[in-house]
Amino acid sequence: MDSRNFSAGPGALPAGVLAQVQAAVGQVPEVGLSLLGISHRSDWFRAVVRETERNIRELLGLPDSYAVLFLQGGASLQFAMIPMLLLRGRHKTAEYLRTGYWSAKAVAEARIEGDVRVLWDGETEGYRRLPKADELSCSPQAAYLHYASNETVEGTQFHGVPGRDDVLRVCDMSSDFLSRPIDVDKYDLIYAHAQKNLGPAGVTVVILRRELLQDVPTGIPAILDYRSHLAAESIYNTPPVFAIYVALLVTRWLRDDIGGLTAMAGINAAKARCLYDVIDQDPTFYQGRAAREDRSLMNVVFSLPSFELETDFLHRATQEGFAGLEGHRSLGGLRASLYNAVTLPAVEDLAQLMREFRRRA
Repeated sequence: MDSRNFSAGPGALPAGVLAQVQAAVGQVPEVGLSLLGISHRSDWFRAVVRETERNIRELLGLPDSYAVLFLQGGASLQFAMIPMLLLRGRHKTAEYLRTGYWSAKAVAEARIEGDVRVLWDGETEGYRRLPKADELSCSPQAAYLHYASNETVEGTQFHGVPGRDDVLRVCDMSSDFLSRPIDVDKYDLIYAHAQKNLGPAGVTVVILRRELLQDVPTGIPAILDYRSHLAAESIYNTPPVFAIYVALLVTRWLRDDIGGLTAMAGINAAKARCLYDVIDQDPTFYQGRAAREDRSLMNVVFSLPSFELETDFLHRATQEGFAGLEGHRSLGGLRASLYNAVTLPAVEDLAQLMREFRRRA
């Protein structure tokens, strides 16, 4: 049976990757040691980091003008590191799109470093939609524009690229990184923690234009300075060996088993369509949260007419082997996360459960 893990994070991992990880915990064949006991200073691990970077470059079509770093601290640390680099002492204003739970946290951190303008705020509408292009009055003098491409809590996703091409564009892609092709040239800095589409928690991928590091403000601690990590090839301090190794296996799976990001995007679209079709067939029962044009392909967020029905649904789902369908604690309701490793047959099984539950309700 396909994995029925619909958790918003940590997300599901491909079955083949799990099998390889299980074997590596016992012994990595090339080394003769458990994955959990291999030194981060070993030649083997340096090769792991380099191949993972190569694979990400290949999947995204990333030119050498961009650096790829494997850091720790999740997206939350990037909320602070980015304004340290791009806002501190610049005498400019950073523009942020506040489109949900996570992008709102990024705003608060940036304000510690300098002036921040919330260019668009969806809070009064419950973060149910994303801004249209004509609602954004972007300044050409902004230090940068920051936004989250996918909001996991509210279930919205940008299907275009907001902002001006003559202003630095920074994007939190934590929950849709490597789920679809992107136009890399549109971005100056991308970050994504791994626990959605790339691997377990513990490592965060940062992709940034190298030229951003030519004028770094003074006074940034070395551990928070991207240059330290770049010079050390992401081994400035003890890195999460396990998490990076799993990320390596996932990038191989995306490249070799799936066939790249275009193929992955097609699979993800089919999975999302499968669930949204059920919701749209009876929208008074399965009440979708996000505006249709802004629906996430990664996180399908919905509710039922009563808390009692939601509790009953979750109980039925658990009995059928489904996991991770509870909504975020800030919203309640239900949420099915359809990250890369969640298979289409598993989604079809969930859709069938939803149809049967509706008939019995």
